[in-house]
Parts: sequence; C-alpha cells; structure tokens
Amino acid sequence: MTTSYPSLHFLFFFSLLFSNSLFLRKALADGVTSLEAKQLRDEVREMFYHAFNGYMNHAFPRDELKPLSCEGEDTLGGYALTLIDSLDTLALLGDRERFTSSVEWIGKNLRFDINKTVSVFETSIRVLGGLLSAHLIASDFATGMKIPSYDNQLLSLAEDLARRLLPVFDTPTGIPFGSVNLLHGVDEHESKAKLLYSPSNNVPFHITSTAGGGTLTLEFGVLSRLTNNPSKWRGGGVVFQIVVLMIIPSWNAVYEQVTKNAVLGLWSRRSKLNLVGAHINVFTGEWTQKDAGIGTSIDSFYEYLLKGYLLFGDEEYLYIFQESYRAAMHYLFNDPWYVEVNMDSAAIVWPLFNSLQAFWPGLQVLAGDIDPAIRTHAAFFSVWKRYGFTPEGFNLATLTVQHGQKSYPLRPELIESTYWLYKATRDPRYLDAGRDMVASLQYGARCACGYCHIADVEFHKKEDHMESFFLAETVKYLWLLFDLAVGPDNLVENGPYKYIFSTEGHLLPATPQISLATEHCSYFGAYCNTGDSKQKTESSDVSRDHQETNGSRLYDEWDHSGFPSDSSLTPVSGLIKGLCRGLTHEQKYGITYLASVDTPPEDESANQREQTVVQSTSVVVISDQRADNSPSKSNNEHESHKN
Repeated sequence: MTTSYPSLHFLFFFSLLFSNSLFLRKALADGVTSLEAKQLRDEVREMFYHAFNGYMNHAFPRDELKPLSCEGEDTLGGYALTLIDSLDTLALLGDRERFTSSVEWIGKNLRFDINKTVSVFETSIRVLGGLLSAHLIASDFATGMKIPSYDNQLLSLAEDLARRLLPVFDTPTGIPFGSVNLLHGVDEHESKAKLLYSPSNNVPFHITSTAGGGTLTLEFGVLSRLTNNPSKWRGGGVVFQIVVLMIIPSWNAVYEQVTKNAVLGLWSRRSKLNLVGAHINVFTGEWTQKDAGIGTSIDSFYEYLLKGYLLFGDEEYLYIFQESYRAAMHYLFNDPWYVEVNMDSAAIVWPLFNSLQAFWPGLQVLAGDIDPAIRTHAAFFSVWKRYGFTPEGFNLATLTVQHGQKSYPLRPELIESTYWLYKATRDPRYLDAGRDMVASLQYGARCACGYCHIADVEFHKKEDHMESFFLAETVKYLWLLFDLAVGPDNLVENGPYKYIFSTEGHLLPATPQISLATEHCSYFGAYCNTGDSKQKTESSDVSRDHQETNGSRLYDEWDHSGFPSDSSLTPVSGLIKGLCRGLTHEQKYGITYLASVDTPPEDESANQREQTVVQSTSVVVISDQRADNSPSKSNNEHESHKN
C-alpha cells in the first residue's frame, strides 16, 4: 500500500488562513445557486436558534436539553453546560445581545465549588474551552464583540476550574485520571466502573483513554499563556508543582506543562510501530486495550498534536505528529478507509468505520495531505447518503451497520471535514454534501424544542437528548460552510486573528500573546536573530546552494530513513513568520526544515521522490510521495521518551 505524507510544516494551513486570495473562484454546487447558498446559511442559523431557544426556554440552567419532552437534564456538572458551549457560536453569528447577556449571567452565577464528579476530558473541552474562547472574544475590541462591562470574569472562572482539575495529573506516569470531584479532588472510585483490580495482587489501577489523556493541551496551554507564565518549567514533581500553584497562583506554567507531560507519557509508551492503543493504566503505563485507530478513544490525540504546534509553535508536538501520522497512514489506512489494528503486530482487529473517524480528512487538510482526505471523505459520506446519518459503527466486511452501534448522536465530525475540504478546494461537491446534511437533520432529527439523537439510523428512531456539541460544533461548521460559499463575513474568515478550532469547535485565536509567548520577537511576523554566526552561515550556505532564481520552490530534506539528510538546515529567512531562526529542534527531535531547491530534471528516475507543489500566493506546500512510506527502522528503534 502506497501513501503520501505532507511536509507538515503547517504551510498549507497558513495558506488557508493567511491568504484571502486563496481559490477566489466562487464555484457553487450544481443546482446550488448563490441565492440558495445564502438561503441554506440562513436555514442553518434558524436551526441554531430553534435549538438554542429550546434550551434556554425549557432546560436552562441545567446542562442539556431533552428536545422531545422539552425538559432539562444535568449530564456533566449541573452548570449550564449548553450555554457555555454555545457562547462563541453566538459571537460568530454576530448576536451581540445574547452573547453579552450570556457572558454576564455566567460571570455572576457560575461556580465550580460543587460536590460533583466530572469527566476531565469533557469538562476541559466543553467548559474550560468555552470559557476561554468567550473571554478572548468579550475582552477584545478587535473582535467587534467587546463587552464594555466585562472584567475578565470568565478567565477567573477558567483558572478556578483548571485548578480543580489539576489533581488528576498526580500519577506516576503523568497521564491523568479520567474524572475528578470538583470539590474533593480524585476519589478512590475514580472513573466509577473503570476502577479495576489486578487478579494477581488485588492492587487497584485506573484506566483512561488516549484521547482523554492527550486532548488537554490547547485549553490548558491557552490558560497558561493568558495568565502570563507559559514558560516550560519542569521543577519538582506534579504534586510539588500543584502545591506551589496553590500557594503562588501566578506560577501558571504548570497548566501547560502537566498536559504536555501527559502527551509525552502516552507517546513514550507507544509500540515499536509508533502506534498508540486506546486505553492505558495511568499507574503502571500498561496498555489495557491495544487497539490502535484514528477513531474512538484515540481521535483527538492526533488532532491536538498538530494543533498544539499550529497554535503554540511547539515543535516537539510537530515531531510526534509526524511520526504518529506516518505510522497511522502506513498501518491503519486501507484506502480510502481506516481500520483498527493491534498496536504491536499491526494485525487487523476491527474492519470498522466509526463515526469519530470522520474528523480525519479535516485534520489532513490542516496537515496539507489533501488527496487521501478527498477519497476518505467520499467514502465516509457514502455511509451518510445510505442512511441519512452516519451510524456510530459501520462494518466494512459486511457493509452493514455494526450491531449495537446504530445511533447518530448529532455528531459534527463529518460536517467539520466537509467545511475544511470546501475551504481548501472550493469543490462544489462539498456544498452538495452540506445541503444533504441539512436536509437529514431537518427532516430526521428536528424535534419540538430542538434536535434529537437518532437512536437507529436505519429506522430514524428519535431519542430524547441533545448534546451541547450540537450548538458548539454541528451547526457551527454547517453555517461556516455556507457562509464561505456566499462570501464570508465572520470572525473566523474576516476577523482580526486566525483561529484554531479546538476539538469542541471553540475558537482559539493565534494572537501574539498566545502564539508568540515563548518567542523573543517584538512583533508578529518578526524574524528573530540568535546571534549565532555559525548557524547564520549554515543557513546562508543552504540558501545559496539550493536557491532557485524566483525563490519560490521549496522541498523537504528527507532521506529514506525518515530523518533530515542535512542536519544543519534552519528555516529560510522569510519562510516561517514569528519563529526564531537558529532553533535547534531538528537536532533534538529529528524535525525537518525547508530550503529552496532547483526543479528536478524531467527525466528523474522513478525511484526518486516525486513532488506535488500547491501554491497560494507566496506559500508553497510539498508532499513527499516516495514509494517507501513505511515508518523507518531507525525511527522504530528509538528509545522511548522519559518524563
């Protein structure tokens, strides 16, 4: 099986975000006129308010809406979860009145000193992320949604919540527990039924998912940077760091560091194939479920590796993403589908499409690997077309819905990938797909007070529940899709900053305060000079040796071992804005950098690497399409990281 891998220097991402001239043609789908695209956008807006008003009228301040019975229910902590999750969607839609009133209510009424045991993962991505995103919008005149009376109340709440979550990181591996009591910390029955006992010595051990342990870095990292101490302080153990934070609250670097430690704790326990499993014992570091995949229990681990690099510029995340992505594409990709395999042997254990895999094509867009993203999205969407929704599981061997996985809980992942692929290609097929998705939701899931889970995609049986992510993500990505087709006028496409979407769809801006907090650049776009004349000379030599006359062609310096063939390469001046020159991350982590190169002759031999170049203004992406794409032996034999 032959696959291609992107350079993964986020240049394609920046070509999307930093070039308003990218793919300016306004191609619309067959039958979807510009007027119809506008009507679809307005219809999605009405969908949001049907569900939001249903929640506010019948469920608020409980966590979530029961849209059939028009009642509320507490599903997480009993603190108006759906309202918190909806804040940045209100801002995105330009609803100043309801955004303002919602922020003010939360600032006055929300408290976390409650005797509730909550999911660390869900609380982080929904509540912490929702508070931080809304704070960044409400506190900044440049967003157009500044609230005059706002005085950082949401940021204070976010800090309070994060401190209450910190005890979960007090484990020998650094990988966090799955749940915590907001008043009393981690109790002896953490994770409830997931507290198991070893039959050999009756010692308790706790299990967490790879996604649960590795999808906290964006929210905690943003909090560290907003509270003015993002430095990568590693002093003392986790307990010592937490105690210090309680005594000296300004030492907020611990937020960012403990979540990075968790990622490193997971990655250091990868298999020799560079695959991670689904569930791990946080005490011993032993994998309790060795199924490796890109979907359930693992999905957002991959997502936050790349996005952690895009938002924070942390090249260690980039390196881990490169290695894990390479392994996933080699062992899990059965073009155009993805399977689950044993992380040690790569033997297939589940020939299954599960709905959480559907985020992957969107992630590939950010990585610049477009061709497989297009093929996989088409395959996933064929399942939607067949049933009107995507079931939680679809068996690729029998081509039927997997037994026990027939539901569709209003998930956004396929819609998210549709938005990103349309943004990248402007291919009209994605507007067609979006129109079909709107029709399915309107005719299959719409209920009296909101939108219902689909209990069975074959018979479209409704269930009386509406997850908060329907308002945070599902309708948000649909609205962005059609707004992009009409001519965008929103924070994401035309606002003062470029945004990274969290795994819950929350808007995290790449402001200098967040993205350049650890750099020594005086302004965004500056180039830093380390004063290292040796490295300057090496960089100049590279440019002089390989520079083309127009200076616009770039390439990866990869050899077939998967490592840079020239370890002296540093970023070419003017290529990557906001990053300091002379960094030594490639020597530390084996990360490639880019340099100019002459166009290869037309008679280049077949065994040499082919290059695909995608240009948008001054930004160029190159994906390496050499035939041997398996994770290299030298990479596989690396010793694991130690915390």
